Amino acid sequence: MLRGLHTKKDDGVEIEPFADLNTEAERRLGKLVFEKYHTDFYMLHRFPLALRPFFTMPCHDDRRFSNSFDVYLRGEEIISGGQRIHEVELLVERIKACNIDVNTMSTFIDSFRYGAIMRGGFGVGLERVVMLFCGLDNIRKTSLFPRDVQRLDP
Repeated sequence: MLRGLHTKKDDGVEIEPFADLNTEAERRLGKLVFEKYHTDFYMLHRFPLALRPFFTMPCHDDRRFSNSFDVYLRGEEIISGGQRIHEVELLVERIKACNIDVNTMSTFIDSFRYGAIMRGGFGVGLERVVMLFCGLDNIRKTSLFPRDVQRLDP
């Protein structure tokens, strides 16, 4: 949630503090951010750890949250990322907490035993960025080979 922006107070919608934002909530937040701060571009950080992948680093001051972020443009998520866990014991703990068989992750875990460094990462939805930048109404218009429930082949 943005500092100084409270959806219940400003928009009449209450969002549970540890729940994920659905598409409608993201779009409403985008409109609210624009009205209050006059920008289409904003970032949310410190997502609940339970909503992020097992390899996302928990916050040092409150392990219910993660060192992660999403970047939005006009109420649409365009980038998602965060700090990755680099400590073996914490990684194993998170794998177990996410009900993943540790044995299936042994090679991944071993890479950290042999010197993985602190790092982060992110993914960009390039087709979504192009759609929003060009003001298009459908992401399929930005894809060379769009797929949907009616078509799996180009």
